[in-house]
Amino acid sequence: MPDVKIVTRQLAVLSQMDVKELQEKYAELYGYETKLTSVQSLRRRLAYRIQEVYYGGLSKEEKESLEQIARRDPLANLDNVKLPPGMIPRGTRFSREWHGKVYEVVATGQGTYEYAGCTYRSLTAITQVITGTKWNGKKFFGIRN
Repeated sequence: MPDVKIVTRQLAVLSQMDVKELQEKYAELYGYETKLTSVQSLRRRLAYRIQEVYYGGLSKEEKESLEQIARRDPLANLDNVKLPPGMIPRGTRFSREWHGKVYEVVATGQGTYEYAGCTYRSLTAITQVITGTKWNGKKFFGIRN
């Protein structure tokens, strides 16, 4: 059984790292570089990966069990979800770096979006708040049809 102190120390070190250091650690642990620049997102992903490496991931049986459950649940696979045209699934996250700051928006699944604790009717409205000018919200966040 791995020493819990090792994992705890590794996780504590993450809180002291800057974006560049986190990206380097990401490449080390995942085996490829990332374009992520959100410190919070990088720390979460790295914390998960550190624990996965030390404690082990899911067993083959656990993965198969989850796959069976997902096959029986029509909402577990987005290919099976029938959404109205243009509707973005609830929980979808959009992230964009603008002038050195990362902005994150979450779709509510009801045709609205949450940003900075407020609800907006469109990505364009959020983009206007972020940039101070009118931009196409889908273009700003890199959404393609």
